[in-house]
Amino acid sequence: MALLRSLRTQRTTTYLIYSRTSVNVSSSSSAAVAAIRRSLHTTTALEVDVQANSQSSSNQELQHGQAANILRRRQQQHHHHLLSRLIGTPVGVGVGGGSRQHARYVHSGQNGRQSHQLVQPEVIVGETMRDKRQLGKSASPKPTGTPQRDPLDVSFNDPIAAFKSKTTWELVRAYMVYMICSSEKLVEHNMTLMKWSKQILGTRLFTMLMKATFYGHFVAGEDQIKIIPTLERLRSFGVKPILDYSVEEDISQEEAEKREVESSVSSAGDNKEEGAMPQYHVDKSFADRRYKVSSARTYFYLNEATCERNMETFIKCLEAVSGATFGTGITAIKLTALGRPQLLLQLSEVIMRTRQYMEDLMGGQGNVLTHHKTIKDLEKYYATLGDNKNVQDFLKNVTSDKEGILHLFPWSGIVDEDSQLSDTFRVPDPQTGQMRRLISQIPPKEEEMFRNMIRRLNTIVKTAAELDVRIMIDAEQTYFQPAISRITLEMMRKYNKDKAIVFNTYQCYLRESFREVGTDLEQAKRQNFYFGAKLVRGAYMEQERARAQALGYPDPVNPTYEATTDMYHKTLSECLRRIKLMKDCGDDARKIGIMVASHNEDTVRFAIEQMNQIGISPEDKVICFGQLLGMCDYITFPLGQAGYSAYKYIPYGPVEEVLPYLSRRAQENKGVLKKIKKEKRLLMAEIRRRLLRGQLFYKPKGNYVPI
Repeated sequence: MALLRSLRTQRTTTYLIYSRTSVNVSSSSSAAVAAIRRSLHTTTALEVDVQANSQSSSNQELQHGQAANILRRRQQQHHHHLLSRLIGTPVGVGVGGGSRQHARYVHSGQNGRQSHQLVQPEVIVGETMRDKRQLGKSASPKPTGTPQRDPLDVSFNDPIAAFKSKTTWELVRAYMVYMICSSEKLVEHNMTLMKWSKQILGTRLFTMLMKATFYGHFVAGEDQIKIIPTLERLRSFGVKPILDYSVEEDISQEEAEKREVESSVSSAGDNKEEGAMPQYHVDKSFADRRYKVSSARTYFYLNEATCERNMETFIKCLEAVSGATFGTGITAIKLTALGRPQLLLQLSEVIMRTRQYMEDLMGGQGNVLTHHKTIKDLEKYYATLGDNKNVQDFLKNVTSDKEGILHLFPWSGIVDEDSQLSDTFRVPDPQTGQMRRLISQIPPKEEEMFRNMIRRLNTIVKTAAELDVRIMIDAEQTYFQPAISRITLEMMRKYNKDKAIVFNTYQCYLRESFREVGTDLEQAKRQNFYFGAKLVRGAYMEQERARAQALGYPDPVNPTYEATTDMYHKTLSECLRRIKLMKDCGDDARKIGIMVASHNEDTVRFAIEQMNQIGISPEDKVICFGQLLGMCDYITFPLGQAGYSAYKYIPYGPVEEVLPYLSRRAQENKGVLKKIKKEKRLLMAEIRRRLLRGQLFYKPKGNYVPI
């Protein structure tokens, strides 16, 4: 216990330094508070770990010695790592934190909220500066010189570049995992086999088996502490993390359908009014949103308390990313984890009905701002109605600028204030002037649920800004996506004022992807905020096609794989074209940030060729690349080692609770046998090379610095 008390007195010094947040007397107090949030969370985890180690021994003296050794080794590792990076290395502080002079409370408990009162920020700033100066006096300065960079083989056929970050055992394990993924029967029944294995072997042996195979290959570790070695090694080879706590519920199809139907229909009933669109209403046949989906996680709403816990989990991911990656990390989140899906369905229908209203009124297609109409144009359309008070009140709330109308509704008020959805989404009937609802009446309790969803998202993004971590909001099914994109764009407008904190995700297998990205780029330009986008091919294609056919609405998916590739390249080219225009005009090109999230090496090559053609260099930091941990290492690592901004999507969580994630990874790899074939070939080539050269016990040691 004396050791634990000693540890508590060190938490400010050790972990404020570990956070590597550059805080000085003139820094905002929110940065200091964010650093304390991380220190409390990490220190608590270490204390629990020390206590667990202490309780495992019967000899009290041995307990203390073991705990002390564990703590000492970790502190030495932290200090050795930090001193090599800290001195003379300024790090920017996230925007949007604001100034807080009062004490704050944070929550990082494992089972609900655990509050810790913080000392005044001014005291923390002083202690941090003193500690940093003392470390600076005793530490050797960081070696100067240019970071290590390797030439890039754009054919991605270099096994050394692909696997120099791996031990030989890790290469053998990867080859074994891919061999299993090549067996269709094993993959088809993988979840059943894993459950049987657990029953036969018992929890302990099963855990050891999984860590030696699938879990060890696809998952970084069990918690925020155990993933740090993986993150450090990735960083030393030029690769940065996108962190995701990958615990998933393993519920039956019957339970999934029951939850989805109950949470997708208002307590007032599913009233399909005139003009209702069938795709934005739940259908029991497709209520299990996992149907034909292997590459994306699915959240099923249970209650508001579960959404609060999901928010807490996302915040812990932010803290883990910030503490281990020093401002270069990203956390991925899903909006369906934060609220009732019914609200996203209703909001999506409102957005699409608004577009239909504008098309009927003015002609044309697409988002409201693409019509380039002004309020005066609207007044002309309503001229036959005379001096109608309803119309005048409606026009006052239209969002516009000197170039025309952006939105018919005050979206900023919807995400910032307590606007009532039922009262907001009403438009004048062009014939009668009476106000017509575009959304069915929402009961007060469900209005409150929507406010809760927005509050949770605001809390997450605000925390990300304070911790200097970026947020990527994942794309989901098309019947949710209009609402998700609209809310995400408003979060960009609110938080992406000085740099890109919030990123939206665009699925290029959709026919409307190019138009949607163009529209959102236009809004970012006109409202002067930083635009962040992750481009993916998409995860829900088979489900979307089947649902469209069953419910009788147009198929939203591109007809062929080649059409999807063309859409991806066309959308990426448009983003790059706009970045070049900004560079040529002397504007900040970083106002547009794009992640090429693809396992397709042709798409990665296309992006690199386009960057070279229009003069965008990796140092511009406007284009980055991302792949999943354990997949396509032959793409990610050569990119990172050549100086490109490269990311790995890093899942973590307890072994037993990430089994659904591992099952999906196996299913996904079964569908990309061509990529597996290449990865297996490169793995075998590197294993053979090491055996012939006597490098069987090769230890990875990188000297790369992520851009």
